[in-house]
This record gives sequence, structure tokens and C-alpha cells, in this order.
Amino acid sequence: MRRVIVLGSSGSIGTQALDVIRANPELFELVGLATGSQERVLREQAAEFGVAHTALGSEEAAQLVRDVDADVVLNGITGSVGLGPTLAALEAGRTLALANKESLIVGGPLVKRAAAPGQIVPVDSEHSAIAQALRGGSADEVRRLVVTASGGPFRGRTRASLADVTPAEALNHPTWDMGRVVTTNSATLVNKGLEVIEAHLLFDVPFEKIDVAVHPQSIVHSMVEFVDGSTIAQASPPDMRLPIALGMAWPRRVPGVGAPIDWTTAASWTFEPLDETAFPAVALAKRVGSAGSTYPAVYNAANEQSVDAFHEGRLPFLGIVDTIAEVVERHEPPAELTLESLAEAEAWARRTADQLIG
Repeated sequence: MRRVIVLGSSGSIGTQALDVIRANPELFELVGLATGSQERVLREQAAEFGVAHTALGSEEAAQLVRDVDADVVLNGITGSVGLGPTLAALEAGRTLALANKESLIVGGPLVKRAAAPGQIVPVDSEHSAIAQALRGGSADEVRRLVVTASGGPFRGRTRASLADVTPAEALNHPTWDMGRVVTTNSATLVNKGLEVIEAHLLFDVPFEKIDVAVHPQSIVHSMVEFVDGSTIAQASPPDMRLPIALGMAWPRRVPGVGAPIDWTTAASWTFEPLDETAFPAVALAKRVGSAGSTYPAVYNAANEQSVDAFHEGRLPFLGIVDTIAEVVERHEPPAELTLESLAEAEAWARRTADQLIG
């Protein structure tokens, strides 16, 4: 029996985690809940599961993680505000099932410094797939990681054809049902750029050995290529409950949590290279990740400001990544990486992005 705290319980990851816990009471006990601002939802969830410990906002969530005895903390918070709860979970010795990629992106060295070996279990479907595939060989046998991408709603489009994209079009993802920021990030491929940085940090693989392949069917969630030429892929129908359950039960699998592939039905899976001219966000993310320090935090913060501006009609779709690139170009990293310098860099990036957007 794993005692679980779910952070971001009103969001997509959080509600699906509760589905898994609800269906498997013999495996999981919910002992804490936190959400950003959905107080009514939080009360309803706490009443259903009989949870006495709840929190509103990231600061309360971090304190909840410190105070409540738990085996696993599932961080499903969206955005860099998840960094505080991530560090609190690691410092408290909890297993961290991490869906909040921004906290690792923003505070990479701080998070890695706080984490014991094996303490972080990835929940993103791509990183869960890599973690599963890596069990097929030793670290020195890995040649490269291949992170798959659906290509989003604009796969196959040229850069010029993306100039007049509307927010409604950007939110029309062909596979996943996600929130506004993550869905827009999938349309720009910023999300994939963040995932490449996350893969580097989670698995200690250099950026030159991490590739992105476009796979519109979203059945193969990522792959690991080994030195003998073998590639191991993790495949399953797109359903986040599978990686969520693995994150909470790792390394055990939860029976029946996801439907398997129907091998009696004909199907075709396709793979194609990423068009980096139309979608430069991944190449930019690799440069940002290689630079390290506060550059990934600046990349992420500038993106969040730009996504808001796009949905408010103040910035064209192509302006999102263009603005990120300009903010990154202007950034001067601090002499020392601390929580304070990270916060200052993020605040600077948001101000600078707002100035560029006008």
C-alpha cells in the first residue's frame, strides 16, 4: 500500500491520478491533496476520499508535503510554481512522481542536487517510456534517446502558413486533452523542447544523443537506441493513466490501468523527422539546455508570457518562439545558481518578454 499526496488535483494529471487511486484502493491510499485555486473541487475530492490534509497554492502545497507522512508525492502542478513542492518532496525523502516538468527545467541543478538516486520517477508519457525502455540495458549501452512527438495540430505546415494561426486552432490537439498552456506548447513544439531538456536532466544523456521523431499516431511514446543497433520502444494507446500509475507504483505495474493495443486490427505507425525551420523551439531548447544555469528558466518564463499574449490577441503564433529566442539572446546568467537568482531570472524574463510583446 502506497500513501500518496496528489498536487494539482483539479488538473488533468491530478484528476486522472485520482481515477487510478479510486480504482485501486488495495494499492494506494490518498493522504493529501493540493490545488492552485479550485477550492470547491478540492473540498469535493477531500470529502470523497476522506482526506484530512489539503492545501491551496504552491506554498501551502510545499508545507503539506513536509508535514504529511507519505510514500509518494505526485506533482501534477502546471508551471514553474511547482519547483517549491518538488524540492520539498525530495528534501522530505518522498518518492517524487514528477509530471511538473517545469520545476525540473527551471531548477534542474537544484533538483538534481536534492534528489537521491531513483527518487524521481517521471510521469510524462515520453519520459516514462524512456524509463521503461532503459530497463532493457545498462547506462553504458545506451547510444541515444528518441523522444516522440505527435507533431501537434500543425504537423506538415510550413512556417509561412503558420503566420495567421488562431488560438482556437492551436488548442485543437489531435491526440491529447490538456490545459491551455501545455496544448499551446504542443502546437509550437516548445513542449517537446522542454521534454528534451527534461530527458537530459533525468537520464544524464548529452543533448547530442537526444533526438525527436514525429509520430502522429502517439502509440510509441519514446524509444531508446542501444550500442548494438537495437531500439526498444514503449507502445500503448494514448492514456496518461498508465504512466501516472507507474509513477505512483514504480517499479510495479498496475493491472488493468490501461487498455492494450488491439493486435487483431490492422494499423500503420509512421515516423518522420522534425521540421526545425517551421518549428525551431526544439533546437532552441537544446542550446538553452546546453548553456544551463538560468537559461532554461528564462526559456520557460518567456514562453509562459508569450502564450498568454497569444491567447489575448497581442502576439501572433510565430511570435511565441521568436520572443523566447530574443529573451534568451538578451539574458545574462548570474554568477551563482540559487532559488533567489532563479526567481530574479524568471522575473526578468517575464518583464523582457512583456516589453518585446508591447
